[in-house]
Amino acid sequence: MSGKRDHGGGLDAAARAFGIPAVKWLDLSTGINPDPYPLPDLPAERWARLPDHDLLHQLRQSAAHCYGAPHQRCIVPAPGSQSLIQWLPRLVEPARRVAVVGPTYNEHAAAWQAAGHEVETPTRLPARADGFSAVVVVRPNNPDGKVLDGGALRDLARHGTRVIVDEAFADVTPDDSLAGAVEDGDLIVLRSFGKFFGLAGLRLGFAIAARETANTLAEAVGPWAVSGPAAEIACAALNDKAWIERTRAHLVSTAERTRRALAENGLELVGGTDLFTLARSEHAPRLVEHLARHAILVRAFPYQRRWIRFGHPDGEEDFSRFAKVLSSFR
Repeated sequence: MSGKRDHGGGLDAAARAFGIPAVKWLDLSTGINPDPYPLPDLPAERWARLPDHDLLHQLRQSAAHCYGAPHQRCIVPAPGSQSLIQWLPRLVEPARRVAVVGPTYNEHAAAWQAAGHEVETPTRLPARADGFSAVVVVRPNNPDGKVLDGGALRDLARHGTRVIVDEAFADVTPDDSLAGAVEDGDLIVLRSFGKFFGLAGLRLGFAIAARETANTLAEAVGPWAVSGPAAEIACAALNDKAWIERTRAHLVSTAERTRRALAENGLELVGGTDLFTLARSEHAPRLVEHLARHAILVRAFPYQRRWIRFGHPDGEEDFSRFAKVLSSFR
């Protein structure tokens, strides 16, 4: 699979298409927290030198503690979880039969196919008897928020199947995470820093795996994969328990408010997380265009034209703007 794949975002393209400057848009097309972690003041030397061993050690410790990993040596920092998605298929040789449970984030299947593997996309979690060498799931799933059974995933990982669990949106449901189980079988968990903390431009993600697997992946990613400023900011954020708990509660309330507005305007709620909602409408293409003509960008799906994924507007001004445009659709 090659070429450009469909994603949320693309604000610049939307601005050009509708002739509205990007600064005027409300971007609800991603699942990124619109109220980001406040950036700390950084020492000037963080920008002038390579990140040192102690800082990266602190980053791994902070991530292990925040995500519930067994040990800091199970943590592999990387410049975004997308880079780990690209790397993992290239560490499996020879080519294997791989299941990517879908529909889901489309970069997983693309990365495994690009590395020469035979990829299938079942809609249910395969059983051990199905004979896949690797199984990839997004949990909670993007775009519908489905959380596949953790016990079944751990069972696969204990019995010869490499199980990769993308937990990009798991910060809002930490009790569902499988990060603490990575030493109990061939289980790899991916975490995205940028979505929950609202700092996607920082480009930071983590793989969590048994120590031998983590060492192999760390060697593949290479030294200094994460910048000093990114590591410094992430250490502060991952250790800020008060901000994390406050943000989880806030995201619950913004999600509930957005879903009420969608339901009141005739959309069927399909699923989601506290960072996004998937809805269904018979008029989805027209509604997406209507919102765009009012400079509100949402996520459409070429493979399911009745679906729309909405980020949750933050703050009274943005929510009022969204609700007013939504209610004006006829």
